[in-house]
Parts: sequence; structure tokens; C-alpha cells
Amino acid sequence: MLETLTALVTDTVADAAGEWDVSGEIPIGVLRGLGSKGALCAEAAPEFGGLGLSGMDNGQLTAHTGTLCSSLRSVMTSQGMAAWAVQRFGDHTQRAEYIGRLTGGDLAAVAFSEPGAGSDLAAMTTEIRRDGDEIVIDGTKTWITVAAYADWIVVFGRYDVGGAVAVVPASAPGVRVTRVAAPLGCRAAGHASVVLDDVRLPAKNLLAVAGQPVVMLTTIALTYGRLSVAWGCVGILRACLTAAVRHAGSREQFGKPLLRHQLVARHLAELYTAERTATFACEEAGRSWDGGSPEQVQAAVLAKHVAAQNAARGAASAMQVLASAGATGGHVVERAYRDAKLMEVIEGSNEICQLILAEHAASTAN
Repeated sequence: MLETLTALVTDTVADAAGEWDVSGEIPIGVLRGLGSKGALCAEAAPEFGGLGLSGMDNGQLTAHTGTLCSSLRSVMTSQGMAAWAVQRFGDHTQRAEYIGRLTGGDLAAVAFSEPGAGSDLAAMTTEIRRDGDEIVIDGTKTWITVAAYADWIVVFGRYDVGGAVAVVPASAPGVRVTRVAAPLGCRAAGHASVVLDDVRLPAKNLLAVAGQPVVMLTTIALTYGRLSVAWGCVGILRACLTAAVRHAGSREQFGKPLLRHQLVARHLAELYTAERTATFACEEAGRSWDGGSPEQVQAAVLAKHVAAQNAARGAASAMQVLASAGATGGHVVERAYRDAKLMEVIEGSNEICQLILAEHAASTAN
């Protein structure tokens, strides 16, 4: 199954990633085609129409996608996180309906962050409330990946004294989606802001966990997202390493290939080390995820932090090796340089990851 999906993604992307990045858009038919084959949320349970890949195999697929196109990988992360949220928070009827739609070609975004609640999601102000047989949603979400393509949006918000998760059709009255203009990275991932103004939906669109603590709900969903982003960063590193080694081996300066110059060779060694370290961190987190370990939250944070930081540094090293050869818009290294920096911010910035890891270290030392 993994081999088939990897080949499908390779054939689908072909040499189009640079064009998608420059234009800022992946053709909607491409996304729906991959989605209808289950490739965008391959870990979803087979009983709901998914392919049932293990976390480790899904991670390898995500990394492969990341080597080809980080924008497409971002769509995969969003779709997988939406499926995971429904699978964890919905009842059986909701799982069957929404996951079935995700594996049938629908596209979904997951809306956490707000103008005043990015790292501190407990400060979100989006309100979800019951009104008889309906729910009403009011709030503003920012930098929501895939929102510009989405058929529906998984919205996290406040509900009475706790939190809730609602499935919101993007076409519902009161929903306004505005694409982010010229984002730094993953330019074709459909980043957008979402305004929810007195959005009224049937109560069945409220997932079954309504009233649980906001932090618990967001952490469960973000753990999937962080692990997916981490694997995507492994893909960025692999793409950068391949490009840098090829360039350094084929370009000569001062009578010998670049890779025979010690300072250039250092960049290649550091890139290789960064890729291996990130891979090992992701594999450990993948084993923790598949095994249902109580350490899976911290393992995902560690993998995300290590992989994102390494990807940003590794992309900078690759850019240094390729110099002007890698500086053209849409080039794999030019894309990686921008995309990797964004990875240090999303799904928990470097600083937030460090705070979480420090807390964990302190708790295990006592």
C-alpha cells in the first residue's frame, strides 16, 4: 500500500511543484483526485473508508510528499488532522459521514489560531453555542491551511465553560474565507483567514466532545499535526541534501568539484546529520504513536522541534552550496528555504516546543 501511494504522489506532482509554488495554487482537481484515493488522509480507519496506514507508514508517505512539494504536504497534514479530529471526537455516525467524505474527494481545513490566540490557544474567543436544535458560531480564525480550498472547516472554539469542535461547511451563510496574499512558505497550501459571523448549523455538526477542556481538545489534534509537520520537514531535508550533493558534485571551482572543498563538504555533512537526526526523532515518535504510548505528545513535540529547526538550518546550508543556482523562484532549494522557516512557526513555534519539553523534563526529573 505504501509503495502504491508513494508512486501515486510522485506521478501526480511530477515536475509541477515549482509552478504551483509560483502561482500559489494547486489545481483543485489534483487535490480531489488524491483525496478520492485516500492519499491525503491515509491513516483514516478502513471502517470509515480510509486506508488504515500505520502512523509510521503514513509518516514515510508524508516525508516523501515533503521532498516533492511542501504545499501538497501541508494539505495532507490538514486533511489527516481533520480526519483524526473527527475520528477522536465524533460519534460513530459523524465518523462515518465526515471521514467518508474526506476519503471521497472533499477537502477540509482545521481552524485553531486567531488574531489573539496563536501559541496560547486557551485564549481563543471563537464561540460555539447551542440554540435549540442548532448551533451558532461566531469568531475569526487566521492562517488556516487549506481554507481557500476547503469544502468544510473543523472549527475549535469555546463552548460554555469548556471547548467544542464543530464541522462547518465553507459554503454556509456567515462564513467568509479570505486567502492570505503571498505567504512566506507553502504558498500553494491555501492559507486563509476565516470569519464566522452568526453561522447557524444543525446541532449534529457539533462533534460529541462538546464541553471538554479547550487545551485537551487542541493538544489531541495538534499531536497529529506536529508529527505530520515533522515528517514533512524530513522530506525538506532529503530534498535539500539531494540537490546540494548533486550540485556540489557537478560544479567545479578552482579546478575541482565543490564537494572537494572542505568548507562545502562541511555543509553536506551537516545536512546529512540534520536529516538523519530528524528521521530518528520522527521514527521514535511514530513508534510511540502506533503503540499508544503516554509519551506520544512529548515525542511528537520533540520530533517537530528537532525536524523543523534542522530543516530551516539545512535549507540555509543547501542555499549556501547552490548559491545563485538555487535562488530562482520555484527551485526546490528556494522553496525549501522559505517553507522550512514557516515550519519553525506553525503547529507550535520553536519557543513553545522548548517550553513544553522543558516542562516535561522537569516533571520527569522530580
